[in-house]
Formats: sequence, C-alpha cells, structure tokens
Amino acid sequence: MNETSNKTDQKKFQYEIEKMINDLTMIIVFNHQGIIQYVNTRFIEVTQYTQEELLGQAFTDIFTDDFSTMVKQAANNKQKWTDDIRQQKKDGTHYWVEANFSPIIDNATENEYYVLIQREITERKKHEQMMERLAYIDPLTNFPNRNYMKKWIMDKQDAADTEITILFIDIDRFKAINDNFGHDIGDQVLITLAKRLKKSIHKEAFICRYGGEEFIILLQNQSKHEKNLLLNAILHAIREPVRIDYHELLLTASIGISSGYPFQKDSERIAVLEDLVKKADIAMYHAKKQGISNYHFHSSNQIREMERTYQIELEVRDALERNEFSLVYQPLINLKTNKIVGVESLLRWDNRLLGKVSPMEFIPILEETGLIVPVGKWILHSVCHQMMSWQQQGLFLQRVSVNVSPLQFRDPHFVSNLKEILHEARLDAPYLELEITEGTLLDIENSAKKLHDLKELGVKVSIDDFGTGYSSLSYLKQLPIDTLKIDKSFIDDLDRDGKIIVNTIISMGKNLQFRIIAEGIENSDQFKYLQQQQCHEGQGYFFSRPVESDRIEELYHSLQ
Repeated sequence: MNETSNKTDQKKFQYEIEKMINDLTMIIVFNHQGIIQYVNTRFIEVTQYTQEELLGQAFTDIFTDDFSTMVKQAANNKQKWTDDIRQQKKDGTHYWVEANFSPIIDNATENEYYVLIQREITERKKHEQMMERLAYIDPLTNFPNRNYMKKWIMDKQDAADTEITILFIDIDRFKAINDNFGHDIGDQVLITLAKRLKKSIHKEAFICRYGGEEFIILLQNQSKHEKNLLLNAILHAIREPVRIDYHELLLTASIGISSGYPFQKDSERIAVLEDLVKKADIAMYHAKKQGISNYHFHSSNQIREMERTYQIELEVRDALERNEFSLVYQPLINLKTNKIVGVESLLRWDNRLLGKVSPMEFIPILEETGLIVPVGKWILHSVCHQMMSWQQQGLFLQRVSVNVSPLQFRDPHFVSNLKEILHEARLDAPYLELEITEGTLLDIENSAKKLHDLKELGVKVSIDDFGTGYSSLSYLKQLPIDTLKIDKSFIDDLDRDGKIIVNTIISMGKNLQFRIIAEGIENSDQFKYLQQQQCHEGQGYFFSRPVESDRIEELYHSLQ
C-alpha cells in the first residue's frame, strides 16, 4: 500500500514539475526554411499572438531583425547558442528572454528542425538595469559617474594615436552656496549647470559628474584652438546668472586640462586615465590660484608645486605657535587730498624651512583647514594694539581695516571675541573696519544679524572685491555697510570694459551713501581717472607697497 502510494506521489510530483516548466518556458520549433511548426501555450500567452497567427509563418515575421539574424547565423553553422535577447510582443511592447537555440534532426524523416526555448526574464533585466544605473549614473544630474567613465574608456575601440583631453571642472566657492542656502538649492544649481555644460559640448564629447561640484569632459583629437574655444564657452555658460526661487546666484568655475594617449596599451587604459585625471585636477588647482573663472593646462612642474603645497599645509599648522606670522600695512589714500586716511593690514608668513611664503599660497590652506579662525583672532588682536600704539605716538589715522574670512565671520563667538579684543586694547570701535567678501553675505538673514551687532558695537564694515561675488542691490540696501571696495581686476581693465563697471559701482555706491575705495591703483592714468569719477579713496603700488608698521609713521608725515 505504501509502495503504491509512493509511486503515485512521485508521478504527481513529476507532473507538477513538468507543468511548472511548461508554464514558465516558451517553446518554438521551425524547419530549415524558417517556417514555424510548433509553439506552446506559454509563448502564445506572453507574445499575445494566436496559434493561427504563428503556425506556418516565417519566424522572421515574428522576431526582431537583430534576433532573426542571430538565429539564421546559428542555423547556418548548425551551432547551439544561448543569450539574453530583447523581444517584441504583438502590441509592440518589449520583453526580455533567456534564449537557447538548438538544431535537431528528425531520424524518421532526416528533416532538420530548430528548437528555440525561451524563459522570460523581464523583471530580472529591470533589476539588473536598475543596479547598473545605480552603479554608473549620477542620480542628481543623470550624467554618467566616474565608474562609467572608466567603463567608457575600456569599451572604446579607438586607435593608439587617439589623443584624449580631460577637462576637470570645479565650481568656485560652491560650498558657500550649500552652507548658506542649503543643499536643496545647491542641488538645483548643479542640475542647472549640468544642463548648460551639456549644451556647451559637441555630441562626440563624453561628460560625467566626477563628484560633488566637479565635472569631467573627455575630448578626442581636439586642436589647441578648439579646446580654447570650448573652454571659453564653458566658462561663459557657467557665468550666466542662476535663478532659483527668489535667489539669483552668479557662479564661476576653474578648469584644469591634461592630454594623453590611453589607447596605446589596452591593459594600461585605466592607469593612464587616472593619471590624466590627477594631472587635470592639479592644473585646476593652479587655475584657482590665478583667480576665479580661469583655466590652466597641465605642465610637468606642477607636480613639484603640489608637493610644495603639501609641505606648506604641514608647516602652517604650527606657524602661529612659532610666531612666524607678521603684519604689514598698505596706506589708504584720500584721492581728493592725496593724504593717508587709513591702512589695510595684510598677513605675511616667514617659515623656518620655506622662507617667505606668498599669501596666495598659504591663506587658502588656512581657510581649508579652519586655521583661519585662530589666526584671524590673532590678527584682530595685533591690529587693535598696533592702532592704539600709533594713536599714542600722535598718529591719528581714521581707521585700520582687517580682512575677515567667511569661516571666521560665521564663528558664533566672533562678535563677543571682537568686543573683548577692543576692550583689552582700549581702542574705540569706529577706528576698526572689517573687510568681508560678497560670498560671506550669501546667508542674508544670519549675515544681517551679525552686521547689525557689529554696527551696534561701532565697528565699520567694508565689502571687499566688490563686483566679483554674489551680492545684489536689494541685499546691500538692507545691510549696515559703510564701504565698497572696487576689485583690482576692474581697475586693471580701465582701458577696456572696466570703466563701465567702475563708473556703475561709484555711482551706485554714492547713491546708497557708501564710501568707495579703488584697489590696485598702479599708475597715474588710473589715479587721474578715479579722481575724475570722484572715487573717495584708493590704495595700490602707485602710492605705496605694503610696509612694516614702523614705516607708516614716515609715510603718514610725508603725505600730509
């Protein structure tokens, strides 16, 4: 009884397995002429054809051209074949199958037939495509990511003499946007810039989001002239104002460029690509050192300069404790009377190993490492005591100005620390002027509160490098600002387009009752033009280079 029962169970189990296989598997049989001889129920269910529409028809009428070609080739070669294929249903929709093709011979008739067994894998393919998208596509911009860039370079079938040029693009001061407006606004800015970059390049170029605010463009066999045209087009596209909600942001970018031949050895493609990216990144760093909205081509000596940067970063960490920092002062001149009315303090560093290090080299590192906060506090302390010392010597300057970094300005203890420093130095607050950049004002609500606190304290506030940042007239009218400093780049450009900008700033500033200072006056033509435009004050090598504190008294009396 038990044995009979077991046999019955086995047959039932075998039937269920065969039914399940038949339910999941699509079977098509056609003869050597390509005419369909048999299809099972599952194939009819999936493709939505009827049996009458299939039997007796050529398989080329049912399957896609690419698939039909693959089947024909396998049939001609009498080969078995397996692959994942994208197919089309009767209504035009697509589905994926895992296809197995086999030629068979009917021993009775010696006729040749072909069996195509397919299993639908549409959901699996969707999952694979989703995983591939996660691995290769940046979800914010829909650009390829750095993983796809490596895949792209490996998949390319190019000659060994194909030159690849990498443009490494970094959005200047982008962190300030996230910090002050939030990451949602930052994301919208990146999406807008990505669209602009896409429009700027030709269709053969490859573009990816490398990470954060960094993008990479890969070009093939481009001349130096073609590269320069594209670089200028990209910088121009990025400089167009970005309007999001009620915000209007003016952005710039720095671009590093490197070139090489990754296709010379297949086994070294990734290594060459990564080396080119590294070189372009280094070149981008040098573009930033030249100022905003620049590009720079990589050269061999830049590696040595990066090594120097690393050494600077190590040394600057203890420079304050070793008393290696010092201050120099550049006179501020009343352009109507030609007399000194104030000075700007400037930080200098003389290192035990590196010697005198340029502020252009070490100040960005102070910013990046956060060391600018304690160093900035030391500067304020030193300047206030120096101003009091001059007053005790009978040297009555109207004010001394100090540059304040955005990071230092955002320090929650900034105002209270400044109040203590002024009290300790016994210096009246109106003799101190703080210079902040336009980027510091991005978070208008918090900036306004702190500026009003400073105004209440009695300290003057100046906007440094005006015209190169993000501020707008509506913001300026709301803030307790005393001075606008016209950026040196506009003074340098007076013989071209700079006059328009300079005249506008002077006129606007006067209407808003700001004091206007021109930076970087280097010759008499610039001096005379600014006098004609009734610019209030100026500074630059035309009057004096930055000098030690003991030279200020000498200059003060010589220009009275």
